Amino acid sequence: MPKQRLINARRVVVKLGSNVITAENSLNLALIESISNQISSLMDKGIEVILVSSGAMAAGLRKMGMDRRPEEIPKRQAISAIGQSGLMNAYEKSFKGCDKKVAQILLTAEDLNNRKRYLNARNTLNTLMKWKVVPIINENDTIMVEEIKLGDNDNLAAMITLLMDADFLFILTDIDGLYTKDPRIYPNAELIPKVTRFKKEIEDFASDIPGTLGTGGMLSKIQAAQKTTSAGIPMIVARGNIPNVLCHLFEGKEYGTYFVPKKEKMPSRKCWIAYTLAPKGSLVIDDGAVHAVMLNGKSLLAIGILSVEGDFEEGAAVSFKTTANEIIGIGLVNYRSLDINLIKGLKTSQIERCLGDKHYDEVIHRNNLALNDCCT
Repeated sequence: MPKQRLINARRVVVKLGSNVITAENSLNLALIESISNQISSLMDKGIEVILVSSGAMAAGLRKMGMDRRPEEIPKRQAISAIGQSGLMNAYEKSFKGCDKKVAQILLTAEDLNNRKRYLNARNTLNTLMKWKVVPIINENDTIMVEEIKLGDNDNLAAMITLLMDADFLFILTDIDGLYTKDPRIYPNAELIPKVTRFKKEIEDFASDIPGTLGTGGMLSKIQAAQKTTSAGIPMIVARGNIPNVLCHLFEGKEYGTYFVPKKEKMPSRKCWIAYTLAPKGSLVIDDGAVHAVMLNGKSLLAIGILSVEGDFEEGAAVSFKTTANEIIGIGLVNYRSLDINLIKGLKTSQIERCLGDKHYDEVIHRNNLALNDCCT
């Protein structure tokens, strides 16, 4: 279990779900105060804490007397705007009682897809933590459109964990952890205390346990765990309303489901490529290229490319896959799709003669690609 990792942890991300943070007719102020006290206690011990908090949409729904999320995007955006101010006000009051300041960070996928904005976000968060200010992060629902939507706050929490090279991710929800079936329906459901491999039955278990007020059920938490653990960062899903749950976890008490990470952390740049970028197209590669990239750690060369799918520019994120349509990784291309179509199957020495010049030997350099075991 994660006791030793928690002893050594110096930076953690905590994600609070909608169903934990909202009460019947408003925000759960007692829970917010409890979590604020716990985070403050961890900070006093020298641990940096980033909080990813759901609740704006749920708080807005409660405030407007609505019991479900509107279908229309403008209404969702309005509801989120109504709830966001109350959510931050509650956190500010609670952390003020602990002599701590807070800062609101609202993000979209567009912010994280752009490398410069991605690094700017990291620099801002590092500065806030240096100043002992608690960053409270949420998706910017008020300007959300499908093209820039992160998906849910479980995914956002995983991305922030990777962005900030955190040592641990805690997802606090309204259920004790991952069960073999929905414990709210089936009394014989069994808690799974530890996950070391993401077998198909794990996703099957998770898909049967939905969310209610939030967008993410248990499946989205499994997907978040796949990202963080592949990058070498552990994650725990636990019930958020257990008294002093965070402090008890750091003391070695075992709650929830622990997702065991890989032994080595993935470099920050590869995390960004693997988990943040949306592929703009794909390359089908031959068996020799698959072997070279996956087993020998080589770059992807033009000679190994069989076909190009999609229309993209130089520097775009592109997936690459086998002839059996199995995606094995994602990387940043050195050539636009039009040029790759011209040079596919050619030796590196033939590229200049074909295109008139040759800026790169590789279509995707090995430093700019992440393999499938990192980006499932």
